[in-house]
Amino acid sequence: MITVLCYGDSNTYGYVPETGMRYPRDVRYPGRLQILLGEEYSVIEEGCNGRTTIHDDPIDGWKNGLDYLRPCLNSHKPVDIVTLMLGSNDLKATFGLTAKEIADGAGLLVEVIRSFTQEKQGFIPKIVLISPPEIGTGIKSSPFYGAFYENAIGESKKFPEYYKAVAEKYGCTFLNAAAYIYPSEADSLHLTREGHKVLAEKLAQVVKELTLGEE
Repeated sequence: MITVLCYGDSNTYGYVPETGMRYPRDVRYPGRLQILLGEEYSVIEEGCNGRTTIHDDPIDGWKNGLDYLRPCLNSHKPVDIVTLMLGSNDLKATFGLTAKEIADGAGLLVEVIRSFTQEKQGFIPKIVLISPPEIGTGIKSSPFYGAFYENAIGESKKFPEYYKAVAEKYGCTFLNAAAYIYPSEADSLHLTREGHKVLAEKLAQVVKELTLGEE
């Protein structure tokens, strides 16, 4: 089997924007990815609501994506492909970060993936660095307004440029999620069912291309 680890935040977890609950496995994108890829693949869902790239949330410090990354990689090794989609939560006002600083944080995660897997499993997995979806223009009417402000919209639009540069620096495959999906009007942050479907389809194409001839 080819193991695909999907490491991300609430959109990887499958947060439902209207209710705060969780989409069923066959709706959220990692679960749909498993269905699309078939039994030759094992897709592991590692999404956590509120997860950041490398920063400690002042309320939920345990949601730092860097802290959990090594244990996660070690638990699931050997890992053949890692899809990494983090950065949206770093746009919270409490952090005061720019898109470039957030992309640099994602770059540090890529460095850790590369060095840690080389040490612990003897090879580096293929890495798909996903530039997160934009923050919706209706953020002011979102229940998350206060954690996120209007400036997050503009910074999120800069993600593709900086994430692509990070992907090129480290030899990752780059995917611009914002080119295909947009958050729900309900909260301007989380994906609709259709968004999960589209993202799964794009990722399935990318993964198949990366593993052509390896099945």
